[in-house]
Amino acid sequence: MLAQILSTMLPVFLIAGCGALYGRYRTPDIKGLNTLNMELFVPMLVFAVLADRQAPLQEYTSLALAATVVVLGSGIILYPLARVLNLNLKTFLPPMMFNNSGNMGIPMLVFAFGEAALPAAVVLFVVEMLLHFTVGIYMLDPHTSIIRRLRLPVIVASIAGLAVNFGGVPLPQWLLETLNMLGGVCIPLMLFTLGVRMLDVDFSDWKLGMLGAIAGPASGLILAWPMIAILDLPGLQVAALWVFAAMPPAVLNYMLAEQYKQEPHKVASLVLIGNLGSLVVMPIVLGLVFAAGYV
Repeated sequence: MLAQILSTMLPVFLIAGCGALYGRYRTPDIKGLNTLNMELFVPMLVFAVLADRQAPLQEYTSLALAATVVVLGSGIILYPLARVLNLNLKTFLPPMMFNNSGNMGIPMLVFAFGEAALPAAVVLFVVEMLLHFTVGIYMLDPHTSIIRRLRLPVIVASIAGLAVNFGGVPLPQWLLETLNMLGGVCIPLMLFTLGVRMLDVDFSDWKLGMLGAIAGPASGLILAWPMIAILDLPGLQVAALWVFAAMPPAVLNYMLAEQYKQEPHKVASLVLIGNLGSLVVMPIVLGLVFAAGYV
C-alpha cells in the first residue's frame, strides 16, 4: 500500500517541485502559461475524453450528482462555522467549495488509478468548473453576466463533447489521438504552474489558512460518505469521489478574488496553505482508499 501511495504522490509533487525550483530562479510567465492551458490544452483534453464514445458517460451521472452535492454542500455545512467565527462569507466559503480538481485532481486520479480513471477525473473537473463559473461567480458578484462566463473554452468544450457523445457522432481515431496528445500536455503543465504558485504562499493569515486546510477536506469527506452509501457507484468512481472530496482549494479562487477585489491576500492564504496541507491529507485519503480495495 505504501508503494501505491508513493507511486501516486511522488510524480505529482516532483513535477510541482520542478515548477517551484524553476520559479525560484526564473520568472516564468505563469499567467501566459495558465491562459494557454485553460484556453487550448485543457479544453482539448476535456472534449476528447467526453466525446470518446468508448467512455459511456451515462455511467457517470451518479458521480456527477455526488460531486455536485459535495461542492454545494460544503458551503452549507461550513456556513455556520463562518458565522460563528465572524468570517467574511465571500472570502471563506468559495475556496472551501471549489477544489483543485484540475491542477491536482486530474493528475492525482490518473497517477493513482491509471488511464481508466481519466473519464471520472474529467467529469469531476467539469462539474466543479461549471459550478465555479455559475454559483461561484454569483456568490462573489450577483450582477455578473453568467452568459459571458459560459463562453469560456472549457465550458464550450464540455458542452460540445457531451453533445458528440450523447448524439452518437463518430469521430475519426486520428482526430481523437491528436486531441489526446495535445490535451495530455495540460496535466504536467497544471502541476508545474501549481508549483510556481506555491512560492507565493502568504503566511500573514496562516490561522485562516490552517482552518481552511482542515475544514475544506473534512466537509467534503463528510458529504462524500452518505453519497457513496446512497448511490450505487462502481469501485473506481467511489475511489475518485473520495479523492475529489479531499482536494484542496482551486488556484482559480485566488484569481477570482483578485478580479473581484474580495480580500485576495486572505484567499491566497486559504488556497496556498490548503494546497500545502494536501501533503498530509492526500496520502491519508489514498491510503484509506487503497486499503478499502475500491480499485
